[in-house]
This record gives sequence, C-alpha cells and structure tokens, in this order.
Amino acid sequence: MFQHYKQLQEDFISDDHQRNISITALSVQIFTVPTLARQLIEEGSVIKVIIDTVMDMMMEHLDSNNRFQFQGHNPDKFFRVQVIFHDLRYILISKPSVWTETLRVKFLEGLRIFLHFLCCMQGMEEVKRQLGQHVEVEPEWEAGLTLQMQLRHILAMFQDWCSSDERVLLLAFQECHRALMSCTNQPFRSEPTDSYMCKQILHARPYKVSEEPVSIHLPISRLLAGLYVLLCQTGAIQYLPDFVDPVQLNFTELAEQPLRCVVLAAQVCADMWRRNGLSLVSQVYYYQDVKCRDEMFDKDVIMLQIAASKMDPNHFLMLVLLRFELFDIFNDNCSSKDQEVLKQWNRLTEEMLYLIIIIAGERYVPGISHVTKEDVTMREVIHLLCIEPMAHSSLVKSLPENESHETGLETVISKVAIFKKPGVSGHGLYELKKECLEEFNPFFYHYSRPQHSKAEEAQKKRRTQEGSDKALRPPVPPPFCPAFSNIVYLLCCDIFIHILKRIFQKAAEDRSNRWTEPMIQRALHLVGQALLEEKTQLEGSSTEEVTFDFSLKAQKTGSRHGKSLFHFLTKMKSLPSLKAQNDMIMWNLQMFEVVKCLREKSGPVASFSVDHSKLEESVQDKEKAERKRKAEAAKAHRQKIMAQMSAMQKNFIESNKMLYDNVPESSSQSDTAASVDSFRMDVDESRVAVGPQQGVCSTDWEAQICILCQEEQEVQAQAPAMVLTACVQRSTVLTQNRGKTLSPKVGTYPLFMPPDLAVGTHTGSCGHVMHATCWQKYFEAVQNTTRNRLHADLIIDLENGEYMCPLCKSLCNTVIPLIPVEPSKLNYESAEIVGQHLTLERWIQIMSCRIRGLRGTWETDNNSEKAADEATALFDESQAEFRSILSFGVQESPKFSRSITEMLGVCANTVHRVGLQTAPNDLCPYVPVMSWNTCAYTIQATDNMLQEEGKPLFGSLQNRQLSGLKALVQFSAAQRLKSSQAVIQKHFADMLAVLVPVPNVENTPSILEVDFFHLLVGLDLSIPALYQEAAVDLQPSAVSSAYNHLYLLHLLTMAHMLQVLLASHDCAVIGGRGEGDEAQAAAELFSIVSQHTDRLRAGVTGFCVEGVKRGVLPFLRCAALFFNCLTGVPPPEELSGTTESPESQLHLLCSYLSLPSNLFQLFQDHRDVVTTLIKRWCENTAISKALKGEMQIIRYPHKRNRLIDLPEDYSVLLNQASHFKCPNSSDDERKHPTLCLLCGVMLCAQSPCCQEQLNGEEVGACTAHAAICGAGVGMFLRVRECEIVLMASKTRGSPYPAPYLDDYGETDPQLGRGNPLHLCPERYRKLLHMWQQHCVLEEIARSLEVLNVMFPFEWQML
Repeated sequence: MFQHYKQLQEDFISDDHQRNISITALSVQIFTVPTLARQLIEEGSVIKVIIDTVMDMMMEHLDSNNRFQFQGHNPDKFFRVQVIFHDLRYILISKPSVWTETLRVKFLEGLRIFLHFLCCMQGMEEVKRQLGQHVEVEPEWEAGLTLQMQLRHILAMFQDWCSSDERVLLLAFQECHRALMSCTNQPFRSEPTDSYMCKQILHARPYKVSEEPVSIHLPISRLLAGLYVLLCQTGAIQYLPDFVDPVQLNFTELAEQPLRCVVLAAQVCADMWRRNGLSLVSQVYYYQDVKCRDEMFDKDVIMLQIAASKMDPNHFLMLVLLRFELFDIFNDNCSSKDQEVLKQWNRLTEEMLYLIIIIAGERYVPGISHVTKEDVTMREVIHLLCIEPMAHSSLVKSLPENESHETGLETVISKVAIFKKPGVSGHGLYELKKECLEEFNPFFYHYSRPQHSKAEEAQKKRRTQEGSDKALRPPVPPPFCPAFSNIVYLLCCDIFIHILKRIFQKAAEDRSNRWTEPMIQRALHLVGQALLEEKTQLEGSSTEEVTFDFSLKAQKTGSRHGKSLFHFLTKMKSLPSLKAQNDMIMWNLQMFEVVKCLREKSGPVASFSVDHSKLEESVQDKEKAERKRKAEAAKAHRQKIMAQMSAMQKNFIESNKMLYDNVPESSSQSDTAASVDSFRMDVDESRVAVGPQQGVCSTDWEAQICILCQEEQEVQAQAPAMVLTACVQRSTVLTQNRGKTLSPKVGTYPLFMPPDLAVGTHTGSCGHVMHATCWQKYFEAVQNTTRNRLHADLIIDLENGEYMCPLCKSLCNTVIPLIPVEPSKLNYESAEIVGQHLTLERWIQIMSCRIRGLRGTWETDNNSEKAADEATALFDESQAEFRSILSFGVQESPKFSRSITEMLGVCANTVHRVGLQTAPNDLCPYVPVMSWNTCAYTIQATDNMLQEEGKPLFGSLQNRQLSGLKALVQFSAAQRLKSSQAVIQKHFADMLAVLVPVPNVENTPSILEVDFFHLLVGLDLSIPALYQEAAVDLQPSAVSSAYNHLYLLHLLTMAHMLQVLLASHDCAVIGGRGEGDEAQAAAELFSIVSQHTDRLRAGVTGFCVEGVKRGVLPFLRCAALFFNCLTGVPPPEELSGTTESPESQLHLLCSYLSLPSNLFQLFQDHRDVVTTLIKRWCENTAISKALKGEMQIIRYPHKRNRLIDLPEDYSVLLNQASHFKCPNSSDDERKHPTLCLLCGVMLCAQSPCCQEQLNGEEVGACTAHAAICGAGVGMFLRVRECEIVLMASKTRGSPYPAPYLDDYGETDPQLGRGNPLHLCPERYRKLLHMWQQHCVLEEIARSLEVLNVMFPFEWQML
C-alpha cells in the first residue's frame, strides 16, 4: 500500500466513493502502530511522501507568488485532499522515546518538506482595507481556515517531537528560521525612518495595516515562536548561537508579521474594515476562537513576548504605537474633529493597552514561566467559571483539545470547582471554589468581548454581595523564566509612563471625546500590574538590587509642572464621570503607598495589611453611611405622605359629615351580614355538601379582569359572557384496558362510560379570563395572521379552532363560559318536614311516574310494558301522580344572556367534536352527554393526579386548576338549558334504568359495565330537566335538589359498593363473622348477595370489608370534588391536610357527602328498597358471565397508570435495542428501535416496512401505535438517539430531553459524548406528571413556537 500511496490517494480523490469503503481508510491501522510508523519514517520517508502527495494535489491552487489561493476551488475535492492530513497525524501520534541518527535525518527531511508546504500558506489570501465602496464579492476564506484547523494538531505534534530531542529541536529551529527568511510575502515598500518620542529614537520601516495588504495566515512565524519557547523550556536556548547566527535573529523583523495580525484584529474590532464584509470579521473571529487560537493568536502573542524580551522596551512600545497608528496621537502631532475618527482612535487605544496587558501579564505558557500544562488548564477553567457556573459539556467545548481530543479538564476540575447536582430541569453545574477567585484576571486574553463583560459584571456583583469594594485587581502572576524576564521592564519604561500619563491627563481634564471608560479601566489595570511587579521584586530583593522603578517615575516624571502620572491619578479620584472606577483608583493609590513603604523598609507587610484594611473599612463605612442616609430619607418621605393622606381623610369626613351620620341602610346590611355569618358558622360546622343539611355556598366568582382589554366585570347570568381559555383532548391516562378504542357505534358509549375508562375526554384550562367578544376578536386576528406564517399548522390547527392563550401561550381549542353559582336558599325546617315524607322508596316512585308521564313527549312506540309492570309490582306506583314531583318545590330556571348561551354552544360543540372525533353537529343528542362526560373524566383525572403526587384532595390545587374545574362543572350543569329538554329527559331515564326499573327502557348495561362516577355526574346534572313543564321553564327548588342529590348519591354509592364486591369475588373468605356494627352490616349484605350469586359465600372478613372501603374511596373523593364545585359548600378543613389516613379520610368524605360513616349502614337504612334492587342487579346475565370468567372484570380501586419502569443503566436499553428485530423486515438494514413509554412496546420507527393505514393515510409505526395506545398522544424513547419524542397527532410532535443523565448531570442527545448514562428519577417523574396532567400537547406547541422550524419533520412517518 505504501509504495503506491500517492496513486491510491489520487484514485480516492478522483472517485466519488466515501472514505469508509476506500482502501485508503486502512491507513489508520498501519500508521498508528508505533514500530511500523518508526520503520516507515526511517526506511520509507513516509512524512515526505505524505506531504509531497498533498502538495501535488494542491498545486493547482498556487498563485504567481507561490502562495495558495482558494478562490473558486472545488469543495468536494478539497475535502478529500484534507483527509490525507489524517495520515500525517497517525504517523506522528507516537512520540519516540529513543532517537537514532537515521530517525533524526528522516524526520528533519520530512520537516523541511512540511516547511515548504507552510511557505505556501505564509501570507496567503492577503486582504487590503476597502475605502469608499463596500466590497462587491465576499472573498473565499473558509478553505484557508479549514486548512489551518487541519494543521493545528499536526503543528503541535511536530513541536512535541522536536522537544523530545535537543539536537532535533535546534536543527528544527534553524530550518524554520531559514524558511521564514526565504518567504517573500508582504515586503516593505519604503526605507527605514526615525521616530522620536520622550527622547527615544526608533529606526524602523513605516508600514500601515490600514493601507497595505495584510494576511492572517502566518504558520511559519508561529511555528518559530513555538520552537523558541521549547528551546527555553528545555534549556537548549544556550546552544542556539551555534545553529543560528545572532545577527540574523532580528526580533524586530520576527515580530513584524504577528504584530500586523494583532493590529488587523484590533482595527476590525474598531469597525475600520467594515466595508470589507463579513469574510474578514469571520477570519478574525476564528483567529481568536478556541478552535484555532492555540496555533494562531496565542503564538502571535508569544512571538511578541519574545520580541519584547529581546528589544529595548521603549523601542518595542514605540513599534507597537507605530503599527497601531497611534504614534502621532500620543506625540501630539495629530488632531481631528471627526467624531468617527476620534471613536476609532479611542478604540485602537483600548486594544493597544489590552495588548500590553497581555504581553506583560499572560505568563501561563510552559517555557515562558515555570508552569505546567495542568496549571494552564486550571487557569482556563477558573476564568470560564468566573463568567458563570457551567455544565461539564460547556466547559469541554470552551477548552482547546489536544491531538487525542482531550482537554485535561478531568485532572483539574475537582481542584477548582464544586459540582452542583441538577434539579428536575437544567444541567449539573460546576461552581468555582472561593479560594480560586483571587486568580481572576478581568483582562484574561482568551475572553471574547461578551465573556469579558459577563465575567466583569458577575465578579463585581459577587464583591458587592460580600460587602467588598468593586475593584477588580490584577492577580499576582508567576515570574517569567530568565529568557523572558526583561518583559517586565515594559511596565516601567519612559514610553509606558508617557502613554499612561497622556491617557490620565485626558480623563483628568475631562476631554470626553478623547477618552473612554474602558480605556481608563485598562490603564488602571496596567498601573496595578506595574505596582504588583514592583512590590514582588522589592519583597524578594533589596532596594538597591531592584531596577524596576515604576512608582518613582510615575511620581517624578512631570511633577515640576504638576503633570505626573500620580498627580493625574489622584485628581481622577474626585471626578464624577469616573465614579465606577473609583474603587480601582483608590486601590492603586493604596498600592503606591505600599510600594513606598517597601522602598523605605518601614514594615512593608504590616503597613500593607493595616492600610489595606483601613481602605476597605473606609469604603464600607462610606457605603453604610450612604445606605443609612437613603433609608432615613425614604422613611421621612413615607411619613410625610401618610400625614398628608391622614389630613385629607379628616377634611373629607368633616366636609361630608352627613354621609357618615345617616347610614341606616348600610348598618342594617352589616347587621344582616353579621347574622348571616353567625348562622353560617352554625350550619357549616358539619360542612355538608349534599342533602337537607347542605351548607351555605361560601364563594362565587369574584369580579374578573379580562386579560385582553383589562376591564373588570362581575360574573352574572344576564351580563356579557366571560370565558376561560381551555383545551379539550382525548385521553387514556386513566385507562384500565390500554389499546381499547371507544366509538358511539359500538356498545352504549358515550351515554355509559365503561368502567375501564378506556378513552376519556379531558378539559384543562390555564385559568385566564377574557370577555367573549374580546376572545372572538383575538381568535379572528390569530387566524388572519397565522395563515401567512411558515408551517403555522404544525403549531396550531386553525381548522379545529386552536389558538395560543394571549397571556401564557398555552395551547387552547375552546373557551368555557363562566356561569354564576346559584346561591343556596335552603330552608332547613322545610327540608326536615319534606324528609319525613320523601323517603327513597317514595322518591323512586315519583321519578318512575314522572318518566312514564313524560315518555309520550320523547318516544312514540310503546312496546315495553314489561318494565312498567315490574315497576308497578315493586313500588305500587298507583298512588303516585304525574306532577307529584313538583309538590316538593320548584323555581324558575335561570335565564342567561345571549352571549353566554352562544359560548355554551361553542364549548359543548368542541367537546363533542373532539371527544367523539366527529364533525360538528349541534343537533346530535350526545352533545350534552359529552359535556357531562368530560366533567366527570376531568375530575377523575384531577383526583388521580393528586393521589399520585400525595397531595390532599382540597387546598392543593392551583388557582387556575380550581377555577377551571369549577367553570367546567357549572358549564356542564348549564347544558340542560341549551339542549332539548326531551333529549335530556330521555338520557336521564336511560341512565336511571341502570339503578331502578324504568318504564320503556331496555338493554341497560349491568352494574359491572358502567363507571358510576360518570353516571353520578350525568344523573345529577340532568335530573332538573324532569321538572320542565310545557308552558313554564321550571327547575327543582333548593330542597328538591338537595333530596335529588342525596338519593341519587345513596343509590349510586350502594350500587358501586356492590360493583366493587362483585369485582373482587375471587377474594378468599377466611374465618368467621367479625364484630361490630360495620361487620354485621357487611355480613348481612354478603348474605343477601350470596343468595343471588353462586360464587359468593356467606361470612365476611376484615380483609373483604376493607377491600370494599378502599375500592369505593376514589368514587367518594371524586364526588366530593364534584359537589364542592357544584354547590360551593366548603369541605371540612381536615380534608386539606396530607396526614389524613384513608380511614379518617373516608369518615370525613362521608360526613361531607351526607353518607353514614359505616357505608354498609346504607343497605340497612334502605333495606326494603335495596333488597329488591340487589336481586334485580345480580340477576343480570352479564353478572353471571363475569362471575364465570366469561367477561373481563375491572378491579377496584383502579390501578394508577404510570410510565413503564426504565432500567437505571442506559446500556441495558441499548442492549435491548441491539437485539431488536423488525417483525416486518428480514434485511440487515439499521433500524430505529423506539420504545413506547406508556405500554413498553418496542417499535420500528421511521421505516417503510412498518407503515400502517390510519384513516386512509399511510403513517409510521409510532403514529399508528399512539392512535391506539394514547388516543393520539404518544411518548416514545428513541433508544439509539437517547431522545424522547412527544406526539399529539399525526402531524405534530417535538423532541424532548431523555431522563438519562451522565455523571455531570447532563443529557446526551444522539449519544454524542458517549458518557455512561443513568436514569434520573426526578426527570422521569416530571415526564409522568406532564402526561398525567395532559400537558403533552401544550409542551409540543411551546417547543415548536420556540424552534420556528424552516423544514418541518414529517411526524406522521415516525
């Protein structure tokens, strides 16, 4: 392969096959073997062969100057050529531990060829500042930077190889220097001139970056800088004169190119190159970005540090001023009134000061100072965490990687940071340890501009919270190595003093257009750096040995005329415009005193600590005094306002005295209110919501404020409608038979909800109120604006009436009108008298007679006399009259305004359309039924949610949930007024027939085939329709309603208890009879039931009694919620506590619902009626089938549905997915195994092999499964992508983070990082709550709203 390497690569580049199926991909298996790589270098010159191959392939891109020019290149071919660089990395991946002479020769030969390649990159793609007119065509820049990124690790590996052998390192430097000198790019176009400043003369060639061509690509200059640092680090620098003539090492020339590059970046930052377009901005961005900076910006800084250490510090700074084009400005030879030019000068001055800060302060490079790579990484991490606490992945992305894609983070992170575990959302975060904060440098050279601002703000905020001053002091840097020790004299040379003095003078004289606050901030930082350096040297040596004299020059230079640096610094202390920098100025002045004490040898350490503490105390005292003064002023202001208000009140009372003297009406009202309150206290002690002892309604709707027009309105029957936003959706959250579907064409649904609650209709609300007219205008506006939006149908379905709540952006598809709660006007004396005559038996007679009388109005055929005869035999109906139902009290039905009636229809039609998946039909008889069903199902879902979360039944719901539930119950109750009374009466008769014999009603389901809470809601809300007369709209009075609710609840509770008992027929009956009233009553019930069934025997145990009580408890909890919302009677306070045991909770619920605490007592109290009813219930053929095992029986209490149990370790899921085989495909094609979190089925997603027909349309396996398993709602885990997919319909879905986290508290979508993942129970519980609370649809809509997808994903094919 190696002998034909070049031919193979040429074939690969000219071919269109992918790399993974090419023979060239085998190179990784050969070149990464250390012994083979060594042999290929020594015997085959493999480095030379690889680089020659690259050069041959890229020869077409060379221009006349023998430099690369990629304008108009072929991207595909260029990408294939870059693949060859991988082979070079493989060869260099193992650094030799032992060098042979042959290896040295061959390696240096390869390096020489590589340097020739780099010569073609040195100075390529030069740019020249565009003046007057914007560049017409953006030049090509991506190819050059891509090439630089490919070479980044190769350059580092070449340097690493060189560092392992001293002779190789010296020869490599020699070759690199020779290659640099041979480059002809960017020659000077003029002769050297002399420049004068502060009695200093610089002899240099003039060059202006803003006028001459300049390139950002300088690989040889940067390689030379890296090799020089390695020479210093290994100590081989002492032998350098033997290899390179010192005369030829002109460091002014060596620093020229990097300095131009840094100046270019500064001028781009100052908006001087904006007419050159985005291409140059992008290059400068990558020049300083983490992907490229270690071999670009960082190496340029090192080269400038090398030059600064070898040149005269004054000459170096003069050269910097010249290249920044600021020399004449600081020499007072240039002035301008153009604000744009002044702004550019100020910005360039800021960048020039920043460069001096970097050159003098950035010493964390092995070889420049005595630090290790671990120290460098540690400092990077510290400064990243000074911005804000960060996740592990964010830290990794922000750190440079080595050739092995490692950042070194793991070895240092525990030393500098504390890990904070994540909550239910977000990531685990690393927070910086307090002891590391002192290393913070606000001008850290790897900060971008946004990072610098955020870090500065965060640290100032922290210091304020700690009560410290806001001075962000420069940290004490490590000392330079001897070869770089002269750099520090930049901070005390004459030019440096002159620069700072001129800047401070402009600020002190307040020439606002000549200085900026960032400029002053950088200058103060430099003063601090210089003072810290002087202090360090004075502490380490005697005064006579220290030649660093910044403080002396700062105080003496210009002091005769009152223009010393120190004088201007002192003057700046009192400037209002520099108040933000006052703490830093004070700290610098304090440091001057510390250095002065050190020079005078008058107890430097003690002096510093005392003075420093005094300074901080004085600052804190001032801050405290200022806060105290402001607090006292605010207090005085408040007292003054209160006094004025009090005086105004007294004046008003005096001038309107008659109003306060003549208030008989209001006083009588208050007396009445007091009497009502006292009466309410007496009645409400028991807090009863049902029956003749029903308490008083405590709350009605308060005055509501429309979220759109902000107007307040009372909720009244005749007022314009106020509506709640709401979302109606089908649900399987409560199903006991997952996968079962319901349809009006099959069975008795929707009038009778099956006990397995297979599919329900849930109505939720975010609780925001609007006027109906405001909502209609908003909805029309949404429709008009959204139709023009790209892919709007993915977010909201306009055809089905969807919209986003104007306030919280929750997804809604209807509104619920607010219906005022009818005040309870129960006369307790009348109720007691009625109760003596209206027994359960009499009530059943009256109902049966009323239904028989009304039968002619809604049914013509009279086929069924059997049921009528049965009813007559049972209850002696002859004594009952048709209108006897009215004798116990009636009242006029409430009249609603036109808008409320209209909104009742809007909501009912949406519930009917969504619940039955049918077209809108106002005349459908099931419209009111579906309203009752959604009311019942929503209450059951709410109770299920509260039990799952371990919360009390009352007091734990949020206001929005409570108001939504209350509005839904009142809306459902008002449906009878909107619909045909004959239809409501027919529905009532059909439902009542489940409990008692009703004339002309056949084929009613057995008590094992209905959900009794749905039946309770339907019967309670439809019974007022029986009071309807032909000429008058009537409804039962408060007393009649109380007894109707009571007897319906008693009948349904007894039937449900029997349902629970029969459903648990396989319970073993052990032992004899129990003791106590409850056990005796239960035993009697068992005895009666056993007479009519074959499977139940006489006798009862505590286990069976407790089982019945546990089974009936959810029904009672839902009934309590329902009657609380219907009547408004507050529940017992104990039901709001979480500590109530099920037994005590049952007692409180029975009390609230007017049931005996011993539920079996109901059968004793109504023995005459119930005995006959039990016989009728048990003789149903469905009961015998169920007891024989021929029909499925639903157990009670219902099991609470949860998401499937997931393994703790994600690798278990991956293992399951690897063994997954598509049932419809036999090929080996990679599948997308997807796990349904509702039922645990593994599906083959996004594959045509498993597509199915759904309503005549081809859909994917997940969409088809969701339609059956979750009524359209799906929650799937894509195993190989480690991603949750939420689905709500055929066209809508969204990704969601998986509940698996790595050790750093982060998710790993697409398994990109590959860290071990473990299940986070809290996040999985959040997913469960999202599903149980029916928020999946809302989550999808919100995520799609944020994403604003350009190319939508076809969710129906998932």
